[in-house]
Amino acid sequence: MASSPVIRSGPEDGGNYEHHWAGEFLEAHLLSDVGKKRSHNEDSCLLTAPSDPHVAESRGFLFAVADGMGGVNGGGFASRISLQTLNEDYFGRSNGTIPQGLGQAVERANRRIYDEAENHPEYYGMGTTVSALLVQGGHAYVAQVGDSRVYLKRLNERLFQITEDHSLVAEQLKSGQINEEEARTHSLKNLITRAVGTKEDVEVDLFCVPLQRGDKLLLCSDGLSNVVVDDEISDQLEANRVEGAARVLVGRALTGGGPDNITAVIVEVTGDLTRNAREEGAQLVQPPKPGFLRWLFGSKR
Repeated sequence: MASSPVIRSGPEDGGNYEHHWAGEFLEAHLLSDVGKKRSHNEDSCLLTAPSDPHVAESRGFLFAVADGMGGVNGGGFASRISLQTLNEDYFGRSNGTIPQGLGQAVERANRRIYDEAENHPEYYGMGTTVSALLVQGGHAYVAQVGDSRVYLKRLNERLFQITEDHSLVAEQLKSGQINEEEARTHSLKNLITRAVGTKEDVEVDLFCVPLQRGDKLLLCSDGLSNVVVDDEISDQLEANRVEGAARVLVGRALTGGGPDNITAVIVEVTGDLTRNAREEGAQLVQPPKPGFLRWLFGSKR
């Protein structure tokens, strides 16, 4: 009988959480801090590493971050339940391609949280962001709802944000109504337009990025991305291994005031990946080549 998979998730008690993991060709560090302004941590993070080589090869390695909303009772519960359901459903119930499986798992997490809120008045209005990363066959598959983020940092290249924020400010920025500096300080920057669990159904964004050895992927809640600028994130991912980068970036967010819970999951490709064909069902995105104009003016895509 195959041994049990490695599953690490936290925090369980609304406090801080840290865990390091190293596999054959991946290394990861998970770090979550309550911050300086909150008394309870409503963020959650997850790592699932299948021990069965056949499962690992076919379904991959799962990492995720969720940022709950709805207060001490609801927010932390929603973020924990979303990642628990994501893990159980993706590895235990989902079928089809990897992107389809991720999408189905997030949709089922959405329905579970929605039903809990409908049946328990103390959970009314709760919800959560979900940013999930699945590494398999030389590709990163990403499922996204909300304004937590997934970034890719390739050696000697610009930081690349894979996900798109589902927020009012992001929509205004995209339409040209505000600029990036105004977006960073906007009074409504925490108002999201899409969340897991707040409605009966949810739309899940699905992305796919080809990976290579040395790539680092950062999953983080907005407690980090709202405080630490992209250039600083890029510098720390370039200069440090996963453990050091996670601790420095969370430390920078705390130094910047720590107004929210702060969670970072950093995954590094440390070995050669098996090259499988890309599975259908997700939008293919790739970091821009570092040409002169892109370096000068910057570009997300």
